[in-house]
Amino acid sequence: MRGGGVLTGVDRELPRPDRVEEELNIFDKGLQIALRKNNLKLPRASARLKELGLNSKQRGKPALELSDFPAKVCPVDRITRTSKDFENKLYLAPLTTVGNLPFRRVCKGLGVDITCGEMALATNLLRGHQSEWALLKRHPSEDFFGVQIAGGYPDCMARCSEIINATSDVDFVDINMGCPIDMVCNAGAGAFLPTKRGRMESVVRAMAPVLDCPLTFKVRTGYKIGQNTAHQFMGKVADWGAAAVTLHGRTREQRYTKTADWDYIQTCAAAISPGVPLIGNGDIFSYRDFKEHTDGTGLTSCMVGRGALIKPWLFTEIKEQRVWDISAGERLDIVKQYCAYGLEHWGSDSRGVENTRRFVLEWLSYLHRYVPVGLLEVLPAKMNHRPPAFFGRSDLETLLASENPADWIRISEWFLGPTPKNFAFVPKHTSNAYSAPSVAA
Repeated sequence: MRGGGVLTGVDRELPRPDRVEEELNIFDKGLQIALRKNNLKLPRASARLKELGLNSKQRGKPALELSDFPAKVCPVDRITRTSKDFENKLYLAPLTTVGNLPFRRVCKGLGVDITCGEMALATNLLRGHQSEWALLKRHPSEDFFGVQIAGGYPDCMARCSEIINATSDVDFVDINMGCPIDMVCNAGAGAFLPTKRGRMESVVRAMAPVLDCPLTFKVRTGYKIGQNTAHQFMGKVADWGAAAVTLHGRTREQRYTKTADWDYIQTCAAAISPGVPLIGNGDIFSYRDFKEHTDGTGLTSCMVGRGALIKPWLFTEIKEQRVWDISAGERLDIVKQYCAYGLEHWGSDSRGVENTRRFVLEWLSYLHRYVPVGLLEVLPAKMNHRPPAFFGRSDLETLLASENPADWIRISEWFLGPTPKNFAFVPKHTSNAYSAPSVAA
């Protein structure tokens, strides 16, 4: 917008990181072939499943050992994590699509302690899908990093765990028992798994001894509205082998509607096995929210999800115990940094630029919801607040608040150049707790 007080960035070069660090957990092609041919011996998983009286469904007679492939390479000063390491740590939720490696790097720079890769489906990992294994990639700046996998059966989850344990550099493995998506639940995984208590227990018991790092899981309060069930198994999780549990304060049917039930989360904190941290999740949007939910409640810490997408500097606010009236220029610098990280991660060729553009647009579909602190009449802001349309304190601040995807595309062009002809964008995730336009061309 020339002449309107907003820098267009027309003459800017594409942002480039000062120093490129090699990413970790790169998927080996030989391992991919072995998985596709079902030709990999997994003795730890097989032995554990036998101990539990469960049959492995692996067919044929595998010939290759995990030792035949490159092992994980851990930095010299990497430490072995325990349950205690989750205490009082700021934890970024594993966010599908938008919780990618460049976004996690942005959050690391703003104060988050624990990061976790996007949910990966165990069945796709075992089939050697390159795109699924890419979700396990880790940046060296992620000094406390886990991967999250989803699956509904102990045999595939145990086998997947053994492969990850031998070939990937991770500090913990998390089981997704909270995903509400129909495709995942219909496969017996995600939020559906806790409805089958015996199978849920078998999955945890099958995985824990196979791993050399802590096993955690994330769960919702229950499956149906008004039927909370998580408290029924909280006292058993230590016996199963879980090192920590994250509880999202909504049922599967609620998805992300209505506010999270923190009273019930605290009930579960009182019921959980001694020594097992319980991490609360849901609607954390200010340092006061974090403080309210952790001071004297029995909770170890809180996981932050959508709040980090809307204001990733939330981690700074929590650590510094303050409200940050961040300027529009500072917010734009964060977007610029994301684009630099995206080009480093996906590449600076035409395909890498467009991948970066797609993902930054997905993020902007959340980021635009932030209402500047200086314009609020009441503090702290809550995630479910829906303020009327407003004008920012500058043209840039107004533009960053636009609900029009065409404006998000314009912002991306400042850093990534013009969009290709006939380019269109439809957000992959549109929260049913927030209304916004969904298409631009």
